Amino acid sequence: MRARRCAARITLTALIHTSAALLAGGSLAVTLWTGMEERPAALAFGVLIAVGELGRWTGARVREAAPLGAAGALSYALLGADAGQPTQHGVTQVVTVVLAASLLGGVPHIARGQGAMPDHLARRVLTVGFTAVCFQPLHNRGAFEEWSGPAYALLLLALLTLTALCDCVLAAALAHSRTGWPFGPLLRDELRGLLGIGSAVGATGAVMALAVAVVGLWALPVFSLPLLLTQLSFKRYAAVRATYRQTIASLARATEIAGYTPAGHARRVAELSRAVGRDLGLTRPELAVLESAALMHDIGQLSLVDPVPAGATATLPDAEQRRIALLGGAVVRQTGVDSAVAVVVERQADPYREQPVAARIVRAVNAYEEKVRDAGPGGPLRALEELRLGTAGDYAPEVVESLARVLARGCLTPLPAG
Repeated sequence: MRARRCAARITLTALIHTSAALLAGGSLAVTLWTGMEERPAALAFGVLIAVGELGRWTGARVREAAPLGAAGALSYALLGADAGQPTQHGVTQVVTVVLAASLLGGVPHIARGQGAMPDHLARRVLTVGFTAVCFQPLHNRGAFEEWSGPAYALLLLALLTLTALCDCVLAAALAHSRTGWPFGPLLRDELRGLLGIGSAVGATGAVMALAVAVVGLWALPVFSLPLLLTQLSFKRYAAVRATYRQTIASLARATEIAGYTPAGHARRVAELSRAVGRDLGLTRPELAVLESAALMHDIGQLSLVDPVPAGATATLPDAEQRRIALLGGAVVRQTGVDSAVAVVVERQADPYREQPVAARIVRAVNAYEEKVRDAGPGGPLRALEELRLGTAGDYAPEVVESLARVLARGCLTPLPAG
């Protein structure tokens, strides 16, 4: 069963990549055969896309890794005129220019081995191809000649909305194929991302196409500036978030450095908790709280005079577990970390029917990690069986079954951006 699921996910990725490769290869062949139309416009948009790809984010968990490149590509796909003169470039030229510029701008990232470039290129080619197919043939036949003013702008926004929805489906499908996480929550997270940088990309793409149609290619650098400044602001925000996560990770290691817990215990609990949270459909903000709480779930042990042997709190009496959890919550509150994280840490030892979902996950995963640590080759199965026997009062049944599914899949790879 596990082999069939993995094969299905690999087939999905291969299908998306093959579709993008066929579209790109066919477009390149047609363009080489027929030649380029409006070369100045193709060059200007190609440079814009390449610059956007050069500034692509790597490592940050963001919906759109290259917003300027994406906006430029969508704008070129929706370009109907240049300084009042109708354009005649078609779908194949749009895809060819976007592909060539994306590859050129991605060379430094490929050389450094950063980012999921095949997935990124497949999404870019397929989404831009979809937009161009919806717009360019009808425009070249004069179908939009009578559309003007607000009606034409609304048409572009409608096409961009459809394109964004298609891109969300592609991104969720690729993430599902890589990680095995449920498709529904992944798609929901992608759709939420449209409210942030996704909406800025779509609006900029439409404004660029409209502005170039009126004033020409000089509009590109002018209307690129707001999105570029937005990208810089998001980069600073991502840097702050990275520092925040590093601070939490450093605090979590305090119990290991002091000898209260085994090395790597907090990291393993956090990774497994995040995977279980994904399986249960938690949102990205909820996953962030869960991951932080899982990293810091043992920090209350620093207040103990006598360390718990091997840091194994799951075997302690309920009252002692709650005391350590409350001590941990008090420590977390003093660090300035989100109060929601402190709540999860404080309530991880409560009866599961009274716990929030994140606390249920941390408790079950921590117990599993402690039980399996020194149990030998058959440890995982025995640990899961013990957790199932404890579902009457200690562990939430849905969390234990989710944990079993995650372990069966063996997919604990974190989700990349872009």
